[in-house]
Amino acid sequence: MGEVYTAEKRPGIEVETHTVRLEPVGVEFEVREDETILDAAFRQGISLPHGCKEGQCSACKCVLTEGEVEMLKYSTFALNESERDSGHILMCRAKAYDDLCIDLLNYDEEVLSKSIPVRSFQGRISRFDRLTHDIRGVGIEIDAPLKFWAGQYVDITVTTEEGETITRSFSMANPPSETQSLGFIIKKYPDGKFSNQLDSGGIRLGAEVTVTGPYGMCFRREGRDGPVILVGAGSGMSPVWSILQDHLASGEAREVLFFYGARTPEDLFHLEEIGSLTEAHPSVRFIPVLSHASIDCGWTGERGFVHEAVSRILREEGLEGQGDVYACGPPPMIDALQPVLFMLDFDSERIFFDRFTTTSGASGH
Repeated sequence: MGEVYTAEKRPGIEVETHTVRLEPVGVEFEVREDETILDAAFRQGISLPHGCKEGQCSACKCVLTEGEVEMLKYSTFALNESERDSGHILMCRAKAYDDLCIDLLNYDEEVLSKSIPVRSFQGRISRFDRLTHDIRGVGIEIDAPLKFWAGQYVDITVTTEEGETITRSFSMANPPSETQSLGFIIKKYPDGKFSNQLDSGGIRLGAEVTVTGPYGMCFRREGRDGPVILVGAGSGMSPVWSILQDHLASGEAREVLFFYGARTPEDLFHLEEIGSLTEAHPSVRFIPVLSHASIDCGWTGERGFVHEAVSRILREEGLEGQGDVYACGPPPMIDALQPVLFMLDFDSERIFFDRFTTTSGASGH
């Protein structure tokens, strides 16, 4: 079993390069002492399981069987003391001190085969749109083409007018065919630095940004059977919109059920675009679900929470366990949907989540 050191026990004295071997897939890559295992993999186009990239979510947890690493600060919810004592590490928090052998606990050979090297791009904010009272559309033009899979996200770094540097993660809303004009759907939170700076003028049109990516495991898979089930809420529309456009461009003949949860009719947006799309593609059904629509507002569509509508409609139509599910939105929505999909007999390998948070964590929109 490999040895795990904390930063204070092993101060770096010289930057060296080591080899990491991943089992059972047999993949090898190099890692520098000044970067984490996960960052080294990203740099070389090896897409390992990941989520927050900050030691909070445990998605990149694995077992170190050979070698020594330094562990940066992480949450004990992601890696508890017992796991650490038995050789478990988080690849997003581990730096190598010699050659390593790692047993992956979770891996997807399809993801590994579709890996894209993470790169940084320079760009500028080219568009602001007020979509609802708390949802903003943002456009960014970058200096070179960004290759990504529909549903992935990037880290955006910008310096405000007051000189504060902010980095946040946002999913692309545009399809992968649009490689230099990127679109994002961003929710405004009361304590959200990035989103509030958009409204206050701290982040202005034309502001220079650095875009780094792509990241994320919740991207569209091809060549499968059954329906495509999209579930979004709030700014979770962003990756879902990208996946939907990419799916239609692919020409795959699969039914699409597009569920979107909101509070009131005023919280719905892109209705004209969605209407045009569903008219042109009868295989796509848009199912908005409102949780707080008043009795007299004239709303005749689905009411309640979006996970409830997913459960009822899939059961009524005999679609239990069929197709692929892409669910993107705030943690409460994802937490409510997970047991529903389990009860509907969906294979975990055909469920893809993007859990949005209010910090710079996993797609921390």
